[in-house]
Amino acid sequence: MTETIDHDRLFKELISTFFLEFIELFFPEILQYLDTNSIILLDKEIFTDVTAGDKYATDLIAKVKFLEKPAYFLIHIEAESGSRPKFNQRMFRYFARLQEKFDLPIYPIVIFSYDSPKTVAVNNYQINFPDFEVLKFNYRVIQLNQLNWRDFLNSQNPVASALMSKMSIAVTDRPKVKAECLRLLVTLKLNPAKMQLISGFIDSYLRLNQIEEEKFKTELGSLIPEEQEEVMQIVTSWMERGIEQGIEQGIERGIERGIERGIEREKNLIIRQVNRKLGKIDAKLEAQIRNLNVEIIELLGESIFDLSTVEDLQNWLNNLQI
Repeated sequence: MTETIDHDRLFKELISTFFLEFIELFFPEILQYLDTNSIILLDKEIFTDVTAGDKYATDLIAKVKFLEKPAYFLIHIEAESGSRPKFNQRMFRYFARLQEKFDLPIYPIVIFSYDSPKTVAVNNYQINFPDFEVLKFNYRVIQLNQLNWRDFLNSQNPVASALMSKMSIAVTDRPKVKAECLRLLVTLKLNPAKMQLISGFIDSYLRLNQIEEEKFKTELGSLIPEEQEEVMQIVTSWMERGIEQGIEQGIERGIERGIERGIEREKNLIIRQVNRKLGKIDAKLEAQIRNLNVEIIELLGESIFDLSTVEDLQNWLNNLQI
């Protein structure tokens, strides 16, 4: 069974934990007028689309102060894992409602993490007439499948080490990219919690098959000894977590199978008792009994001695639906 990736959670955790590093990597010009000591991450805002009746929640909003000024502005970041129609219109609605609520300037950013399409994403929303431009709303776009992972190899930035795993990667380069992401990560000397966050992000998006794993090991062998040792510690922790999860899942599956087998044995016993007391019942009636839940099966086991004919049994079953 394919494991479902919680894209929203992964990207929100990454960007909220490394907010300044994210800005520095993609929009360093903002840092020229941003007071880095003023960042406040706000609770997500929930908006209702009155036309469709759907509710949408913003991903990440930061309230920040202009450098050496008493004024504030918002940085609104949306992380999109899919290509959606009219997304530009939704971004404008977010902008309008945030501006109405906070009455502050807003710097809107979208990070697109989908693998396809490869076409350049729209970065504005417009309302025009033949003789009059009513509106042109712009927002900044980071489209990961338009970025080459090689351009970030020497970036001493934790966000780069994570997001390289979602950039434009040739299929044959996947093992190399995973090794390079981890090499970059271990050079940053982060605390264990932050290391785990980024390494988990990388492993989620670069799950390798058996052939790729062999190539990945070869790539690790090309690292300098110090980096190789630290990367192997991360890989070992992945394996240990995988084993723990496998054991937990195995125990859960074992318990479930044990319960299922016990219920099946109880149903077989009841059907044997019915056949012995009332004579061989037909397949339709047997199937009806097998579809009963365990509580009703136990009740039938207690009631079987009060039934004399197959008709009594059918009436008993029919009464369950009244």
